[in-house]
Amino acid sequence: MTTQTIVLNGGSSSGKSGIVRCLQAILPDPWLALGVDTLVDAMPAAMQASEAGIDFTPDGQVKVGPDFVALDAAWAEGVAAMARAGARVIVDDVFLGGAASQQRWQKALAGLEVLWVGVRCDSAVAAGREIARGDRIRGMAASQADVVHEGVLYDLVVDTTRAESLACAHEIATAVSSREARRRRRGSPARLRSG
Repeated sequence: MTTQTIVLNGGSSSGKSGIVRCLQAILPDPWLALGVDTLVDAMPAAMQASEAGIDFTPDGQVKVGPDFVALDAAWAEGVAAMARAGARVIVDDVFLGGAASQQRWQKALAGLEVLWVGVRCDSAVAAGREIARGDRIRGMAASQADVVHEGVLYDLVVDTTRAESLACAHEIATAVSSREARRRRRGSPARLRSG
C-alpha cells in the first residue's frame, strides 16, 4: 500500500503551510493540500466568533463548540474518502486536543497508509513569525507551540526553528519514498541464486 495521506501537525505559524507548498512541488505525484484553515474558511461566517462554532480569544486561545466539532468530524471523513478514492492528500492541522485530536484522525483514516509528521518550532520564533504575518491574533503561536504535540505519536518530526520549509519538505519526501521502497521490497518475490 502506498502512502495516501501525510498529516502535518503543528501550532500556528510553525511553518506547515510553507512545507505543504514545497511538498506539492517536489513530490512526484499530485497531492491535494487541505488544512484546518480550509475548513474554517468554508464555514458560515456566523460560526466564526461563536460559542457553538469557533472562537479566537484576544489572548490567542482557540475555543471550539459542538457545531465546529461536528463539522470537523465530517470534514475528516471527507478527506479520508478522497484518499480512499485515489487522491493523495496532505493535511495541515493544529491538534488543539493533542492525542485526542490525533485519535479522531486515526479513526477517520483507518485502513489508509498515513505518514504522521510533527512540525515543531520554538515558541519565540513562531511568535515572531506571527507578528510578521499580521493575520493572526498575537499569542496564538506561543500558546499552541507545545500543547498540540502532547501525547501525539509521529513517524517523523521536523523543526522549522532553523530549517527552511524546503529542507523539511525534502525530509518528509524522503520518508515517503523510503516507505515506498520498503513496500516494494516486501512485495517482490525473493530472488533465488542459481548454482
